[in-house]
This record gives sequence, structure tokens and C-alpha cells, in this order.
Amino acid sequence: MTSLVIAEHDNTSIKPATFNTVTAAAAIGADVHVLVAGHNAGAAAAAAAQIAGVSKVIHADGATLEAGLAENVAAQVLAIASHYTHILFPATANGKNVAPRVAAKLDVGQISDITQVDSPDTFERPIYAGNAVATVQSSDAVKVITVRTTGFDAAASTGGSAAVETTAAATDSGKSSFLGREVTKNDRPELTAAKVVVSGGRALGSSEKFDEVMIPLADKLGAAIGASRAAVDAGYAANDLQVGQTGKIVAPQLYVACGISGAIQHLAGMKDSKVIVAINKDPEAPIFSVADFGLEADLFVAVPELVAAL
Repeated sequence: MTSLVIAEHDNTSIKPATFNTVTAAAAIGADVHVLVAGHNAGAAAAAAAQIAGVSKVIHADGATLEAGLAENVAAQVLAIASHYTHILFPATANGKNVAPRVAAKLDVGQISDITQVDSPDTFERPIYAGNAVATVQSSDAVKVITVRTTGFDAAASTGGSAAVETTAAATDSGKSSFLGREVTKNDRPELTAAKVVVSGGRALGSSEKFDEVMIPLADKLGAAIGASRAAVDAGYAANDLQVGQTGKIVAPQLYVACGISGAIQHLAGMKDSKVIVAINKDPEAPIFSVADFGLEADLFVAVPELVAAL
């Protein structure tokens, strides 16, 4: 019984979601191999070999894998899938793009968004916006799994000494081509990996007020900035800042919610945070039900006072 983790990387370094996925793979109780599929990605493969708990790294290097196109990465996974009982992807945009293609080609059911491993064939995953947990048992010979990274601690990035094995890159599928990429530049920590997140809601009233209130607080705390769906829909914040069921799932050490009512969809994206602080003038706001610390106050007064005190 051997598990394969599909690494997310930038051809130079391994992205944080991979470390959590390795922990999930280790919990299955099998040997853990990591696939690094890319182009000129030797540095990423070497970094993967240092991850604690990894016994082998498979490095597939070719120009067809440079952009991480889902069709080509899926073909690469399928080329070696017969050697594994479990294939695990981080439940990120990339992982969710590749995993269903692999599952479909293997004619198996995908087990999505797991948060706990009960046994090699039984897993737990949230349903109904996190209000219930389903226990899923699979009899498939190969289990294709996506891992909710907030459900597992990150494996240590050093301490491992896995062997690196090279394999031939899959041929181009011809179904898609890479034209270009526009990357949003952000000096702040990545939202899904940040240790501190400050989020604003619709109560901020405008994009100008959102920036005026949230940016100084984020600067003081060295935090990533998030937003509720209501704030995003109203145009106060960019789409990639949305936290919640239809946005990004976060679990930082500290989550500060400012002017967020705490709708069920938002709670699904942040309630696993270690410490939750809520600032809201509505004493009936649902956010207070999950908050470790709640401040019933006008955020336009309380947040600047907090910034001044920090």
C-alpha cells in the first residue's frame, strides 16, 4: 500500500498546501511518494525530498508540464497510477482541476475535501457548509482524494531524505495550450497560508472605507486581508480576497472579523481558525457564536483604536 501526493510547486519551491497533504497521506499508514511534475523543476524536486515522512520523489520534467495544464498533469499521474492505492491532491484550485480528470480516467469515485483519515478506506469530510461531517468509505482499488489542507498540520519541510527518481514526461495532450498568465502582485502573505487574517464585511460601506480601515490593521499585524462574500459582491474587495464556502478556506492562528455578520457560508471558510476575534455592533450577529473574543462596538471606532494601541 503506497500513497502518491501530487505536489504543487512553481518549478523552484514547494507550495505550502503540499505539506498538509503529505500529513494526510502519512495518516493512511502507507509509504508516501511525491510527484513533482514540471519543467526545470530540479530545485522543487530536491525540496520535496526534504519533506519529513516522504520516502520517494518522482520527478517528471518536460516542457509540456511547465505551465501545470490540468490535462497534461493528469496524464502524468495516470502514467504511474497503477503503482498506488491512494492518490492525493491538495483541495486547491489546481488540485480540484486535476483530480476529477484522474478519477474519471481510472473509473473511480473521487473522495473530496477530506479533513480526517479514519482508516485506509474511510475518511471524513464536511458537508452542508461544514454543519455536518460525512464519513465516507470507499471500496475502489485506487482512491483519488482531495485534502482540505486546514484539516491537517503541515509536515516539516526539512528532515527528510527521500530518493529522487526521474521519469519520462507525458506527451502533450493537445487539448489545451498555455497562452499567458496575469499574476496579482501582493506584498502580503498568501491568504490561505497566512498565520494572521483580518477580514472585512459589508458593514464597511465602500471600497474606500474598506481600505481605510482594514489596511492599517493588516499592516500592524502583518496579516493577509480577507473579505466576506457580501463585501466582494458589493465591490468593496477583490474576488480573490473572499473567504467562505464559495471563496477560500482559511485556518490561521488569528482571524479578526470586522463588520462581518457571520453567515453560514462565511463561517464554513474560517471557523477552523485557532483564535477568532469578532468586532460587530450587532449583538445578535452569528459571528459571535464562533468567536473566542467578541467586541460589540462600531468598527469605525474600535478598529482605529485597536491599531493605535498595537
